[in-house]
Amino acid sequence: MNELLEILEDIAPDVDFESCDTLIDDGYLESLDIVSIIAELSDAYDITIPAREIIPENFNSAEAMYSMVLRLMDE
Repeated sequence: MNELLEILEDIAPDVDFESCDTLIDDGYLESLDIVSIIAELSDAYDITIPAREIIPENFNSAEAMYSMVLRLMDE
């Protein structure tokens, strides 16, 4: 999880990723941020994030992103 938080803080340093659970809903992350996050997560965790996983529920919080990463690592 720490690696994920570092990635997120590099992309959007002004966002409190540890407590915010409305990153998409409240506009803290924009589409280009999501593209960057997907690329960084793919590299860092050696996963492929399929289009079906690119939904707000998976990107609204760091915890949701981490859950998605763990799920994809198990596939």
